[in-house]
Amino acid sequence: MFISAGRGEDFSFSTSMGVGSGEIAINLSRFLTLQKKLPPYLLFVGTAGSYGGATIFDIVESKMASQIELSFLQKQSYTPIENIIATGEKTPIVNSSNYITTDFKLSKKFLELNIQLENMEFFSFLQVAQAFNIPAGGVFIVTNFTDSNAHNDFLRNRGEAMLRMERYIKSRT
Repeated sequence: MFISAGRGEDFSFSTSMGVGSGEIAINLSRFLTLQKKLPPYLLFVGTAGSYGGATIFDIVESKMASQIELSFLQKQSYTPIENIIATGEKTPIVNSSNYITTDFKLSKKFLELNIQLENMEFFSFLQVAQAFNIPAGGVFIVTNFTDSNAHNDFLRNRGEAMLRMERYIKSRT
């Protein structure tokens, strides 16, 4: 089953579940609870910002997510909970936060931790999949770098990215 965020990241083959960690967790949990039979696999499809290792319109598949805030990288905070989740083999790690990184110098710190991309929903999506014991993964298309132009680049590239993702998924199914 294909899941996407929505609000501009909608695909003909996916069900939109909400933007950000809270909306995806609540809506996906509610949706799965109401199913008579759980899907055999969940695949999140969406856009991502690159910390510098991937380029615009690259498509990256992942089964690993982190939830690391910039303050953690700056040694200004800590967390007592696990902040990396994996649902399969080692793949590129996608970081999730409800905030978009706009400082490219800090982006390099993510790369040092082998974290490649940024997507707001993926960590929560994987947590919900694990809670329901459903194998899951994600496919992301890069729309921007995590720098001061992140939002404008995202808006400029999103339309083309949606078309490319549609073609990619259809060629794989």
